[in-house]
Amino acid sequence: MLLQPHTWIVIANGARVRLLRNAGNATAVKLAEEAAPVLDDPDVGPSGSQPQDANLAETAFNRRLALWLNQQALNQRFEHLVLVADPASMGELRPQLHPQVSARTRAEITKDWTRLGIQDIAQALAEVEP
Repeated sequence: MLLQPHTWIVIANGARVRLLRNAGNATAVKLAEEAAPVLDDPDVGPSGSQPQDANLAETAFNRRLALWLNQQALNQRFEHLVLVADPASMGELRPQLHPQVSARTRAEITKDWTRLGIQDIAQALAEVEP
């Protein structure tokens, strides 16, 4: 897979999100991990104070991630995006993404890569068909 310079790679699984960026170029990809977005929900108290069903928590997390991605696209924060998420999260994210996010999305990968190291992610991306 060819990754343009500064392509964002957003990796999520309904509970965790990672943000990587191609700090290299299309032929010499160099992934750099950026600070992950803070996806706090003001309607939910501190961890443990309000028990929630796991599915509801994941749905809320995915909603907040979609809103964050939409805001970033509308503010011109990225030109190219590779979105990696487990199948359930991807199914929740897709319909919530603004057309500006969709237009910049170069690939959607339905896998949970949240626990992979950067080198493993780079290798897995290289194996993805363009």
